[in-house]
Amino acid sequence: MVLDKIKKTGDIKNIDPSEYKELAEEIRTFLIESLSKTGGHLGANLGVVELTMALHLELDLPKDKIVWDVGHQSYTHKILTGRKDEFSKLRQFGGLSGFPKRAESDCDVFDTGHSSTSISAALGMAAARDLEGGDETIVAVIGDGSLTGGMAYEALNNAGKTDSNLIIILNDNNMSISENVGGVPKYLNSIRTSNGYLDLKEGVYNRIADKSFGKPIVTTIRRAKNSIKSLLMPGMLFEDMGVVYLGPVDGHDIDAVRRAIREAKRFKRAVLIHAITQKGKGFGPAERHPARFHGSGPFDIETGVPTKHGSATWTDVFSTVMFKLGERNPKIVAITAAMAEGTGLKRFRGKFPDRFFDVGIAEQHAVTFAAGMATRGFIPVVAIYSSFLQRAYDQILHDVCLQKLHVVFAVDRSGLVGADGETHQGVFDLSYLSSIPNMTILAPKNKWELSDMMKFAVAFDGPVAVRYPRGESYDGLEDHRDPVELGKAEWIVREEGIALLAVGNMNETAVKVREILKSKGKNVSIINARFVKPFDKECIDEICRSHHLIVTLEDNVRSGGFGEAVSDYLKSMDAATEILCVSMGDEFVPQGSVDKLRSILGADPEGIVASIEKKLSLGI
Repeated sequence: MVLDKIKKTGDIKNIDPSEYKELAEEIRTFLIESLSKTGGHLGANLGVVELTMALHLELDLPKDKIVWDVGHQSYTHKILTGRKDEFSKLRQFGGLSGFPKRAESDCDVFDTGHSSTSISAALGMAAARDLEGGDETIVAVIGDGSLTGGMAYEALNNAGKTDSNLIIILNDNNMSISENVGGVPKYLNSIRTSNGYLDLKEGVYNRIADKSFGKPIVTTIRRAKNSIKSLLMPGMLFEDMGVVYLGPVDGHDIDAVRRAIREAKRFKRAVLIHAITQKGKGFGPAERHPARFHGSGPFDIETGVPTKHGSATWTDVFSTVMFKLGERNPKIVAITAAMAEGTGLKRFRGKFPDRFFDVGIAEQHAVTFAAGMATRGFIPVVAIYSSFLQRAYDQILHDVCLQKLHVVFAVDRSGLVGADGETHQGVFDLSYLSSIPNMTILAPKNKWELSDMMKFAVAFDGPVAVRYPRGESYDGLEDHRDPVELGKAEWIVREEGIALLAVGNMNETAVKVREILKSKGKNVSIINARFVKPFDKECIDEICRSHHLIVTLEDNVRSGGFGEAVSDYLKSMDAATEILCVSMGDEFVPQGSVDKLRSILGADPEGIVASIEKKLSLGI
C-alpha cells in the first residue's frame, strides 16, 4: 500500500506523482474503516484529502504553518504527519484528539475547535514572522460555513491591509454542519457557477497553451487575472477588501491546488484560494447525507447506519416540545446558528418554515437578532450548544438581559460532552449566565421536566435559559413532577442528615449516590434544585434545620457556579450546616467518554461518596 510509506512528516514528498490518486483512495478507505469503529468527523475529512495532500507537497512542515479552522477536518493532516497508528484511540481519553493540538505534534500550530478563528490566528502568526524576519509560509484553511461567522470578516478586513504574504484557502463544500444559508453562500455559489470566468479559465487558457507560443501568453494572462476577474465578475467581495482572489479551483485536483498555492506564494499580500470540494467524497452515505456524517458515532460501512442505537436524547425531547409549542403559539419562533439538525429544530423548520431562522455560524448575531424579534412581541427560542453560546456573552448581557427581553435560550450539550474535548465541554454556562443580571436559569432532572421547563420558559416574561446535556435523556423519577414555579426547588426524598442538592441531570447521579450511602446506614435527602438562578433560599433554610451536610451536585466549574452561590449564601446566614461542592475544577476537561471523565474528576457516584465520607471523617 502507498499509505504504508507515510511514517512521518514529509514522507509524502517521496511518493511518485503517479501514486497520488491511489494514496488519496487509500486515505479515504482508512478513514471510513477507522471511523466506522470510533466515530468522528467523517464528512469534512473525506472532502479535504487531496487539498491536504497538496498542502503537504507544497509546504515545508513544520517550518511552514497550517491553521485549520474549527480543526475537525485535520485527520488527513494527522495521517501525513505520522499519526495514522493512533487513530484506533481517536477522541478517547488519552488518545488522538479529533482537533489539532499543539501538544500532539509540532505540525499542529494552533488549537482549534470553534469556527471562524483561523484567519485571525494565521494573520497573527504572519505578523510575528515579519517582526522576526522569517520566511515561512502561513496558511489558513477555512470552510465556507465558517466564512459566515463575523470574526472571519474582521480578520479579512485586517488582512486586506497586510503587505506580506498570507495564504487563505477557502474550502468550499457548500455545507456547514447543516446546509449553508444566507448571502455568503449565495455569493460563493455565483462564483462557482460563473460560466464566463470558468469558460475563460478552462477554455481559453487550455487552447492558448496548446500552441507553441502559448505558455508565455498564458503566464501573462495569469498575471493579469485580477483585471480579467474584475471585468467578468465586478464587485468581487474579497478583492474589494484588498485580498487577492485565485480560483475557483477543483479542490480534488492535486495539481490544480498545488499550482494555486505556488502562485499564491508570489504575492506580498493576503491571497485567498477558492477550492471547490465535496463533503463526504468517496463514501456514498456521507455524500447523500453530509449533515448526518458531520460528526457520527460508529456505523456500518455498507449502509452508513449507526451501529449503536439508544433511547430518545435530550435533544429529541426538546425537538418534540418545540414542535408542540409551535402549534399552540404562533408567536414562538426558533433561531439556530447553522445547527438545525444538531439542536433538534429540523422538525420545527419543516412545519413552520416562516418561523424558523438559521443565521449561519453567527452566535452573536443570533442572540441580537432574537432580541430584535422580542421587542416586537415574538418569543424567540435560541437553540445553541453551550460551548458555542459562550461566544455571544456580550450580546446576552447587553442586548437581551439589559433590556429584560423575553428570549428563551435552549442551551444544548451543557456539562460534559465527552469525545470532542476541551473546546466543546459545556461546563461554563452556569457561571457565565449566572453572572448576568435579569437572567433566569433552569435545568431539568429528566425528560418530562425538560418539557415542563420549556413551557414555563415560553410563558415567562424575561430572559430565561434552559440547559440540558448531550446524550440519552433520563426517564427516572417520573413520579416527581411538581409544577414548575419560579425559583422553587423540588424535594425528591425527604430525610435528615445529608442533603444532596442536585442540578439538572445530576439528579440521576444523586439517586445512585443515595443508594450507596443508604447501604452504609446514612440518612440522605435528595432535592432537585430546578432553578440555578434564582435558587430556592427558603429550601436551603429548610435543609439547614434538619441536615448537617449539604452536597451540591453540578456539571459546571465551581467558580461562579451553583455550589459557590449556595456556599456564599450559607456563609452570609452564618449557618452551622457544612457544604461540599461537587463540580469541575479550575482546569479544562480533556476528551474521553462522559463516564470516564466523571470517574477521573471524582464526579461519579463512587467518587462523590468517597468525598462525602472524607468530609464526614473530618468531624462533620
